[in-house]
Amino acid sequence: MICDTAIVKNSDVGEGTKIWEFVNIYGCSIGCNCNIGSYVEIQSGVTIGDKVVVSSHSFICSLVTIEDDVFIGHGVMTINDVNPPSFRRTGTKEYWQKTLIKKGAVIGSNATLFPVVIGKNAVIGAGAVVTKNVPDGCTVMGNPAIIVVSD
Repeated sequence: MICDTAIVKNSDVGEGTKIWEFVNIYGCSIGCNCNIGSYVEIQSGVTIGDKVVVSSHSFICSLVTIEDDVFIGHGVMTINDVNPPSFRRTGTKEYWQKTLIKKGAVIGSNATLFPVVIGKNAVIGAGAVVTKNVPDGCTVMGNPAIIVVSD
C-alpha cells in the first residue's frame, strides 16, 4: 500500500510494504513487509531488507544498507558526509561513507548515525549520537554514544 501523497520514484518496493503519507523515496530498494512512516525521506542508493520499520520523520541518506528485521524509531538521522558540504566543494561524492545496520538492530528515536556499522541485534538508545561502530548485541547510549550493555 502506497498512499497517494507519497512520492516514490525509480525504486523497487517489495510486496506487503506500507508507505504512509508525505514520504519521499527515490532510487532505492525496499524489501517485503516493511512499514515506512509519514514524513520519511529515503535517498538513492539505499537498500532496505524485509520486515523493517522506519518510523515517521526519519532521514535515510544515500549509502545506507539496512538488513532484515530492523526497527528505526522516529526522527532518526543518518549521515554519509562527515565533512559537509563535500559535494558542493569538490563536485564529487567520493568522500561520502557507508552505513550498515545489521539484522535485528533497534535504533531509538532521534538518534543520529554517522557512517558506522551497527551490529546484529544492537540497540541504540534514543537521542544517541553514534560516531563509532557498535558490536553485535551491544546497547549504546549518549552523545557520543558509549557501550552500556555488552553481550
